[in-house]
Amino acid sequence: MRVALLTAAALTGFAANSLLTRSALGGGWLDAPSFTIIRLVTGALTLALLLRITPGQSGGTKIRGSWSAGAALAGYAIAFTVAYTRIGAAVGALLLFGAVQATMIGVGLARGERLGARDWVALALAAAGLGWLTVPGASAPNALGAALMIGAGACWSIYSLAGRGSRHPLADTSANFWRAALLCALALGALVSPAGFTWHGALLATASGALASGVGYTLWYMALPHLAAWRAALLQMTVPVITAIAASVLLAEVITPRLLGSAVLVTAGVALSIRWAQRRRF
Repeated sequence: MRVALLTAAALTGFAANSLLTRSALGGGWLDAPSFTIIRLVTGALTLALLLRITPGQSGGTKIRGSWSAGAALAGYAIAFTVAYTRIGAAVGALLLFGAVQATMIGVGLARGERLGARDWVALALAAAGLGWLTVPGASAPNALGAALMIGAGACWSIYSLAGRGSRHPLADTSANFWRAALLCALALGALVSPAGFTWHGALLATASGALASGVGYTLWYMALPHLAAWRAALLQMTVPVITAIAASVLLAEVITPRLLGSAVLVTAGVALSIRWAQRRRF
């Protein structure tokens, strides 16, 4: 139950990130470089505060996290943000976590994880949903935006896989955020546009960084050691469904037949996987 609650809270945070980012960038409230830097810096500050006030979470004096995880987080944040200047929140979430699924499952298989026949059926359904969305056509997403989001998914997979061995989730996430914030500031600082700054946009970036990212990613690192790589990837495919529903209500995005069909296939795959796992357990 604890792992289920941690996972559900983290996945909700992932969906919120898509909505907040698309709202800020699609509405012209903030430029992409500023949003990325504010998001990571506020996330790092929030985590540093939580680390300071939470007893026993520092993991000792050793510097936690790693530069490879920080670089993966920075790469994800940059590609994710720029992609949302070109595609909608719901489409972006489906592309992101489709790429996450493919990468994490591939790594899991390479490391010796084995799936049953039913698990492959569930994965095939989810993959078919992603494939349907990206087939060229009148309602296909912007090609560059789609490519950037798929790249963001690959980076997020690397970051998630690094977290599977985390014994100090809060300390590791805090250290990784500081590294990512530094890397993004160096890479994007010269591209910041003061003319594009608004306080509304900064508030959206802060909410994305402090809550949806900082707290959400810590919860995800707490859940990951208890999840196989392929199941962690599959569970994340629920995020596009959450995002699509919320985006239609909050951002007035249109749910196209293609997006709806894709979401149905993905949801079916995730539901079957969870159902079959419960049967094997009991």
